[in-house]
Amino acid sequence: MSVLDRFRLDGTVAIVTGASSGLGVAFAQALAEAGADVALGARRVERLGETAAMVEAIGRRSIVVATDVTKPEDCQRLVDETMSAFGRVDTLVNNAGIGTAVPATRELPDDFRAVVDANLMGSYWMCQACGRAMKPGSSIINIGSVLGLTTAGLPQAAYSASKAAIVGLTRDLAQQWTGRKGIRVNAIAPGFFATEMTAAYPPDYIESQLVSRVLAGRIGELEECATVVVFLASEAASYISGIVLPVEGGILTS
Repeated sequence: MSVLDRFRLDGTVAIVTGASSGLGVAFAQALAEAGADVALGARRVERLGETAAMVEAIGRRSIVVATDVTKPEDCQRLVDETMSAFGRVDTLVNNAGIGTAVPATRELPDDFRAVVDANLMGSYWMCQACGRAMKPGSSIINIGSVLGLTTAGLPQAAYSASKAAIVGLTRDLAQQWTGRKGIRVNAIAPGFFATEMTAAYPPDYIESQLVSRVLAGRIGELEECATVVVFLASEAASYISGIVLPVEGGILTS
């Protein structure tokens, strides 16, 4: 196998949650371009159809499954339907998540719990379901955030706490599963990319407060994050497990 061949995903099957917009769409596209068939999960099923059409235009197969990751039964159904359609699950990209920006003294308990439920618990339920089905050589990629490692000037206690917890979840599952089951478990910590979440930030916030901290001098392009997912899913990363890889243009060194 050549060096470049190790980055290919031909004959594999990936599950991407939160695949209806933003980074989820970019992840699905990149995985398909690398050769994987892709199962797509999200609550907004109508938008999943657009992602599925894009995957199929690349020449790969796809299925769409309505999935609320806060419900363990939905997570199990996504895996079951993937196994039924494709016979295997090789990669999980745990991308589904939500965020809030509420001052800590005013955040309601239910709002805080909802963020943790989606971002942390939802990732765990998907890992559980996939961990039961995956064979040795498979890869789980949890999508954390740079906000789990630093702050960014907005009141995001729930989001930051949930993403920091992804670090511990990733390390523990890697310890449990890499040696015993042959499943690699890693995470990436994206910085700031042009998505629906960043579109909701206050006017001029990105330019005035974020870009000045990013060594690259700009927010990221979706493809720059998606290529890292392909790497961690592929044989090129076969000796990597339990790590959190920042993809953030240098914000953590500023």
